[in-house]
Amino acid sequence: MTPRLEMLVESCGTNPNSREGQLAIDLIRTALKSLTDQTGVGERKLMTRSLKEIRHAYRIFAGYPQTRKISIFGSARTPADHPDYAAAVSFSREMANLGWLAITGAGDGIMKAGHEGPGSSASFGLAIRLPFENTANTIITGDAKLIHFNYFFTRKLIFLSHSDAVAAFPGGLGTQDELLETLTLMQTGKAPIAPVVLVAGENSDYWQLWADFMSRGLVAAGLADADDLQLAYIAASPRDAVEHVRRFYANYHSARYVGNEYVLRVREPLRPWQLQELQKEFSFLVADGRIRQSGALPEETDHLDLPRIRFEHTKRNYAAIRRLIDRINDFQLASRAAGRPKQVSHY
Repeated sequence: MTPRLEMLVESCGTNPNSREGQLAIDLIRTALKSLTDQTGVGERKLMTRSLKEIRHAYRIFAGYPQTRKISIFGSARTPADHPDYAAAVSFSREMANLGWLAITGAGDGIMKAGHEGPGSSASFGLAIRLPFENTANTIITGDAKLIHFNYFFTRKLIFLSHSDAVAAFPGGLGTQDELLETLTLMQTGKAPIAPVVLVAGENSDYWQLWADFMSRGLVAAGLADADDLQLAYIAASPRDAVEHVRRFYANYHSARYVGNEYVLRVREPLRPWQLQELQKEFSFLVADGRIRQSGALPEETDHLDLPRIRFEHTKRNYAAIRRLIDRINDFQLASRAAGRPKQVSHY
């Protein structure tokens, strides 16, 4: 069967021995194996439909690879005259002014507000097909960046796989589901660490009540770690939320694993004493060796010009990774405040 699959991949213009070709062959094999797995028609239909949804969404997002994106969660029931709606419009507009694209669930309420701020040209809509709600809001309707999903799990995958930040506004079960899954995936290392801002309109105590429950109901009972709650930031205002997101990327750019090493790409290199401070403060994150600085690793293929901060990670305590990123940014912001010239990377 393998030669025939290789010929099929080659007929699509891809080298079957390349990484891309091998992955395509694995996809085809998986589909064919379902024919002998005693998989039911309904199960096979679910696999097929979910793969089609994911592939279509990735194709749409592929047109905007270098632009930062923020997912905005919140209630579909929030009326346009509510302070939360006004806060979402203000926040999404300010993020668009910084060059970011907004991703919302495409419905009304906070989702529509998240599109109203930047407009459809700077928005993605990830609509879910429901028995009682099958339309998108008037701002994103008809836009090529409106994507319809049948499954919540594929929709949430696309939300998080394309988000450089997440903003949650007051909402019900769906909003809490999206927010808590976001925090769970970051807490367990299944999603990259990114800023998560909790935003509300004026005079709202929604997020404080949420934080009280998390602290008293979960942390106090030993059901959650207080450090993990630091993955979310309760913003004092939409402007405060914007500044929190912007600060996160003051020097930090992105991160990935290369083998067992956690590699953080930064825009400007750190000084030796700053690396020593990181080692002193975050040595518990290092499984072996030290936190060090270098250029791109041989296995990496993107952003090769950026300096790297790297260490062999224990694969634990991802909330502390967030604090590590904050410290890296703090160094840079302090240097700017002191009027020091930018450092030049020699990697």
